[in-house]
Amino acid sequence: MKRRSLALIRVFPSALDRRRGRLLAGPLSLPCALGAGGIVTRKREGDGGTPRARLRVLGALYRPDRIRRPRTSLPVRRIRPDDGWCDAPGDRRYNRPVRLPCAASHERLTRDDALYDLVLDLAWNRSPAVPGRGSAIFLHAARPGFTPTEGCIAVSRRHIARLAERIGPRTVVVVA
Repeated sequence: MKRRSLALIRVFPSALDRRRGRLLAGPLSLPCALGAGGIVTRKREGDGGTPRARLRVLGALYRPDRIRRPRTSLPVRRIRPDDGWCDAPGDRRYNRPVRLPCAASHERLTRDDALYDLVLDLAWNRSPAVPGRGSAIFLHAARPGFTPTEGCIAVSRRHIARLAERIGPRTVVVVA
């Protein structure tokens, strides 16, 4: 039996630590890490904040050298060794995937840790990307101890795969 995709995922900050929160996905209530700046209304590049927003899930990226293709109804793309993401506000490729090497400031998607083995790309600051408003808000695996992210939302490795199974192209993530 095929499961229906979740329509809505909600993310709330913790009352005790703004860098942590709770992700509610249907019957699942999961701890999550947020940006070091907590949830922010006016997101800026490099502020460490997780934007307060309504975000569509654009697709999934995964490391085929580390995990199997995720089961999801989202568009899926393999992360290659030369994949990066431009975070240079002055560059025409700002907040878009880039091929490495890249002279502009960027983030490498093939990380040594397991944080980006499976990434769900959230539609922050796209179409068009506004320079300086922040780039690449992902839903990805958390570090041990749920330490803060650069602005993304992070859950346990076990739960990111489980969420990918239930998230579809119409799922909306609301960061409150």
